[in-house]
Amino acid sequence: MSTLPVERRAELDRVQWSALVVGAVALAVCGVGAFFTPTQFFRSYLVAHQFFLGIALGSMAILMIYHLTRGAWGFMIRRLLEAAMRTLPLLAVLFVPVAFGVRYVYPWAQPGGVERSEELEFNPIYLDVPFWWLRAAVFFALWILLAVVLSLWSRQQDLTGEPHLPRKFRLFSAPGLVVYGLTITFASVDWVMSIQPSFHSTMFGVLYAVGQLLSAHAFALVLLTRLVSSPPLVDFVSRDTLNDLGNLLFTFLVLWAYLTFAQFMLIWMANLPEEVIWYLPRVRGGWLVVTWALVVFHFAVPFFALLMRDVKRNPQRLARVAGLLLVMQLVFLFYQIEPPFQGTTFADHWMDFLTPFGVGGIWLAFFLWTLRRRPVLPLHDLNRAEALHLRARAEELGERREAASHA
Repeated sequence: MSTLPVERRAELDRVQWSALVVGAVALAVCGVGAFFTPTQFFRSYLVAHQFFLGIALGSMAILMIYHLTRGAWGFMIRRLLEAAMRTLPLLAVLFVPVAFGVRYVYPWAQPGGVERSEELEFNPIYLDVPFWWLRAAVFFALWILLAVVLSLWSRQQDLTGEPHLPRKFRLFSAPGLVVYGLTITFASVDWVMSIQPSFHSTMFGVLYAVGQLLSAHAFALVLLTRLVSSPPLVDFVSRDTLNDLGNLLFTFLVLWAYLTFAQFMLIWMANLPEEVIWYLPRVRGGWLVVTWALVVFHFAVPFFALLMRDVKRNPQRLARVAGLLLVMQLVFLFYQIEPPFQGTTFADHWMDFLTPFGVGGIWLAFFLWTLRRRPVLPLHDLNRAEALHLRARAEELGERREAASHA
């Protein structure tokens, strides 16, 4: 069997309804606040939406990486990745407030914004609100198309176990990752980097994509470690598989840290005014504290923790590290979006803290609903046997160690 036990399903059902209620109430309260401070509402809403969009898109990218590389690690989290990926239609609907609030967030979208700026005179066509809307629609259409194809084939594999489907997954995932890379590069420029339209960085899109991979994998590990003590996952999980999942999280973390530091180092060395403007508002006031918090809790603490095998092989410890990274990714998005606005600090407005609960509650409820519609472990997956092999080998090693200790 590949379904969760009754008590675990009942627990997920309670979490789903609680998340839906919390999300609806939080969004309603923020909606009331939007009538009084619409500018702050749309800024805060953008941060929350980008965070959960990152989990969905990062999950889809990791899923395609799994189809290309295979392994027991992907077998354990495949259903979690697919469920997060299938929330993209909901996130497209939740993007509507961002589209309506474009003039509150982006200086170039305000009347005469491009004409007033000498740096943007060469961009009157690209930095155009209708064209921005059109690009956003194209991005979501392509992402949803990728998710629909992968989801339909996964459903077909569960029902029929057709042997040619793994090859179709591989052939589709390779160009799918290219499409993801191109679209997320332009989307990150449109939705985040253009908040400071005079700033330019060729590394920004790659850094943004790696952040999504980090968020998605951390989210999957938090949920996996919660479910891994119950059947059927408990029959497949092994210390080696958890170690591989922890190593992948470590890889994403190191890559994110390297890109973040490389962008800072190159801009600092060049010392060009149009590039330094990205960091100037982020080292003033309370944002300097946030900068050091990111250095310590987004890199140093999880980096050294994930160097230890005992952490990666222990579900509870791995969940704590993944949870810390997930929270710090949300803080990092605040750090990317909020500082350029004049007079803002990290604790400037209550909607900065409430909108993630609103968007996240709705998103989590939909995620759990789609997760429960399919078996928690994929059927007829070629890596099912590898996961069982690693589990059997771990049990055999455990028995040998116990016999040796008695001897």
